[in-house]
Amino acid sequence: MSAHGTPIPMKTAASGPLSGVAEVPGDKSISHRALILGAMAVGETRITGLLEGEDVLDTARAMRAFGAEVTRDDDGTWHVHGVGVGGFAEPDQVIDCGNSGTGVRLIMGAMATCPITATFTGDASLTKRPMARVTDPLALFGTRAVGRAGGRLPMTIEGAYDPLPVRYTVPVPSAQVKSAVLLAGLNAPGQTVVIEKEATRDHTERMLAGFGAEVMTEQSDEGRVITLTGQPELKPQVIAVPRDPSSAAFPVCAALIVPGSDVLVPGIGLNPTRAGLFTTLREMGADLTYENEREEGGEPVADLRARYSPEMTGIHVPPERAASMIDEYPVLSVVAAFASGKTLMTGVRELRVKESDRIDAMAVGLRACGVSVEEGEDWWEVTGLGAGNVPGGATCASHLDHRIAMSFLVLGLATQEPVSVDDGGPIATSFPVFEPLMAALGARVERT
Repeated sequence: MSAHGTPIPMKTAASGPLSGVAEVPGDKSISHRALILGAMAVGETRITGLLEGEDVLDTARAMRAFGAEVTRDDDGTWHVHGVGVGGFAEPDQVIDCGNSGTGVRLIMGAMATCPITATFTGDASLTKRPMARVTDPLALFGTRAVGRAGGRLPMTIEGAYDPLPVRYTVPVPSAQVKSAVLLAGLNAPGQTVVIEKEATRDHTERMLAGFGAEVMTEQSDEGRVITLTGQPELKPQVIAVPRDPSSAAFPVCAALIVPGSDVLVPGIGLNPTRAGLFTTLREMGADLTYENEREEGGEPVADLRARYSPEMTGIHVPPERAASMIDEYPVLSVVAAFASGKTLMTGVRELRVKESDRIDAMAVGLRACGVSVEEGEDWWEVTGLGAGNVPGGATCASHLDHRIAMSFLVLGLATQEPVSVDDGGPIATSFPVFEPLMAALGARVERT
């Protein structure tokens, strides 16, 4: 089944050149954080460019359940009237976060130091994902969590009545865990410190500073040390959400593998903690250029131009780059199938616990389409067949995972035989305009 209803089988077939402008939706990570921090500020935060996929809409509904007023104008502008740090009300109903691991983990953090209780659930995919990686550090504040075996949803969180400041070293690179601890630290006295051995996306730190929190980041022998001073009064903001680099990955990668393509993707966020895919593609020999580089809302932004690149070669993607492109490995493996030689991706254990086991999902589907894939617990290797040489012809399982579904649909745009996915419904969680956007570029995408 799809994340929110009946399965939607989809298929793609070899297309003529892709061309035009691909205006992808707003950044999902920033959209979640804008709604949550807006709800924790005092006054009205105004947001433009918000991603209106199911994941983010679930977060908006959650903020209403915790007492914030969240409305949308006809022109797509969102307004959040916040309740202040520590001001969340106890929700009347279970909080359903749908398919969103980011949403549920960040919201758990935001309410963890409020003296309230809330129960969280999600769809069939989300209820399989581990939550202990968040509830364990939240327990250090004095929070209690009761869930299913293995620390899984549904789960009830009892917020700390007298929260304590925390010093916590994140055991695995995870922006979600880091952010949950920082959001919990907002309503704890003193200073909460989070230490990252490997830097992850820093949208939370940037946005906390923008809302007026005192947050300091420094490098030490321990790693990246983030210190947050608790109990500030957050000031409402006007936020323009940049376009999502993780969504941009799909039209960009499609353009690189479909002969004759030339696609411009404007206004993409190029935060260095998110741009690892584009660095990797250029190292492989992709014709990918940045135009009109600028800064918007504290985030680096540029227009990306991607052209057909038949001479790409496989590389070793270094493990230290994993955090900056963790969501893009599935579609990178598609590009790797059309490159020459082997593409080795290491340090990617985190892919095993995303919306699906993304290494296994892509390996099985790629093999069914005639591509050789080797894998281990935290690595995988795709042996490329070169431009135009991937057979295709299989039906691939999406496993309720939007990025798996879109990756295989991109694959089918350049294979010798069409490629199908059993369920494209989850795509709506992050990229609700994927089908019309790709079709407008010239892609052959259809529901079957």
